[in-house]
Amino acid sequence: MTDLVILGGGYGGFKVLYDAMENGIPDDVHITMVNRNPYHAMKTEYYALAAGTASDRSVRVDFPVHEKISYVFDEVTKIDIEQDQVLLAGRDEPLSFDQLVIALGCEDNYHGIDGAKEYTHSVQTMSATRRAGFAINNLKAYGNMTIVGAGLSGIEVAAETRESRPDLNIRLLDRGDTVLKAFDEKIQNHVEEWFAENDVNVIHGAKVEYVEKDGVCNNGICYMNDVTVWTAGVLPHHLARELPFRKDEQEKLIANEYYQIPDKTNIYVLGDCVSSELSPSGQLAGEQGERIAEVLKYVWRGEEPKKPSKIKLKGTLGSLGKSDGFGNMMNQPLTGKIPRLAKSGVLWLHKRH
Repeated sequence: MTDLVILGGGYGGFKVLYDAMENGIPDDVHITMVNRNPYHAMKTEYYALAAGTASDRSVRVDFPVHEKISYVFDEVTKIDIEQDQVLLAGRDEPLSFDQLVIALGCEDNYHGIDGAKEYTHSVQTMSATRRAGFAINNLKAYGNMTIVGAGLSGIEVAAETRESRPDLNIRLLDRGDTVLKAFDEKIQNHVEEWFAENDVNVIHGAKVEYVEKDGVCNNGICYMNDVTVWTAGVLPHHLARELPFRKDEQEKLIANEYYQIPDKTNIYVLGDCVSSELSPSGQLAGEQGERIAEVLKYVWRGEEPKKPSKIKLKGTLGSLGKSDGFGNMMNQPLTGKIPRLAKSGVLWLHKRH
């Protein structure tokens, strides 16, 4: 019996599992999915959970039921590459594997800033986002909220919260000279204008020096604050960073063209944990998961796998509340209702995959 263990049920791990099932799991193969939550969580929608405009259930998808698939809902504490085992917080016996998929995602990068980890809220996990949502929505009228980081996550948290809580004073600290630096200028201008019209205070050229319980100090100015949300960059999961394999300058594992670790080809890696020329996203992780499932199909047959096709992303979509948005679709920058409706459509399709 060949035991495949998938660590992480996010977009990438979920896609490996689903496509392996669709391809047909051989009789001599068993798959174990290890995930901290008993469901697949749509991380791209956490901003709505934090803002209080979505419920837990609306950002969850049930895992498929299959006789060749088992689930372990637990926290991974170590990947033992010498013994081909995974250690888990809730069980004494290690979980052995013949093949392993590392799809553990990412963690906040606090850049060594004092107080950032202790005094800010995260939207990287479901439990952390729940806590952020409770803190934000429990604020009294005219409370002060600061979001550190004006990438896609920070933009969506700020916009959704503004629509949900028009009474709050919302501040967005952006390190660059414009939001969404990687996007087209048309999109940057649209988002900047939306924030200006909706009274979100965007501060460019930010350099956070330290964070306190009741404030954020930026460029020598300390802002009194009730809630601080951290969306200022990520790192690969610490268990991936701890593995003794080659990594890039972002501490992501370097894989071969089959998404295998070159020194140990029974280990596959995807998403935020693998080095890629493309920017990390749920869409990218899903595409990588699809290709890993295809490689495994041939490996399980004892055949040489075909070289995976090059990934071509369909675009990136973001929301500004429930009726406005932005995105690159078919290499064209779009703003307004169309990209917002497109994002809702993508979400609907994913939930009913």
